[in-house]
Amino acid sequence: MFFVARAQTHRTKAKSVAPRRTRLDVDARRAQLVALGLEHFGDRSYDEVSLEDIARAAGISKGLVYHYFPTKKHYFVATVREAADRLVARALADEDGPPPLRLLRGLDAYLDYVRAHARAYVTLMRSGGLDPELSAIVDETRQLFLERITSGLRDAPEPEIARQREAPLMRLALRGWCGMVETMSVEWVAGGCVTPQAQVRDVLVSSLVEVLRAATAPALGA
Repeated sequence: MFFVARAQTHRTKAKSVAPRRTRLDVDARRAQLVALGLEHFGDRSYDEVSLEDIARAAGISKGLVYHYFPTKKHYFVATVREAADRLVARALADEDGPPPLRLLRGLDAYLDYVRAHARAYVTLMRSGGLDPELSAIVDETRQLFLERITSGLRDAPEPEIARQREAPLMRLALRGWCGMVETMSVEWVAGGCVTPQAQVRDVLVSSLVEVLRAATAPALGA
């Protein structure tokens, strides 16, 4: 769901250069710590990141990190929330043009972000099963995408799709499609993005069209 790439550490021949301590207001310091969390958790696993690392990178004491985040879990949840917010902001930013065009642009923006922050995206998608708070963040992110798609179906060229956009089966089918997007994205970046992004996007678009038609088709044997 979005973590920034880990910054390179500049070293002298003798020893690492310690970050200069600077005073920041409460909001700025918290934002700095979350940004560092995006960086570190995007490059390493949860267990590999310590709050000592974060304090050192921020140029502050470990105790001050705890002032903002009582536990490492609280800190991780905050970084996952920020990662999810960035993904949503990127993928849902385009509100101009007809729904099909917005869908294409949105998927491209989504895949752009996934490719740029591959390890972090995998971390976000797999963190949902680790904790109820993390699961809630991942589910909220999916719900935002689902609502955008459902809203766009008001202008669907097929009247039956537009009419049934809020039907339980339609919402169930769309949630399944969102799961497909996530699974394909994870496998795509895990495989080194060998398949061109445009082809991945086109498969997702084509599958969505089939899902919409299947969700509004008469039941087999009816």
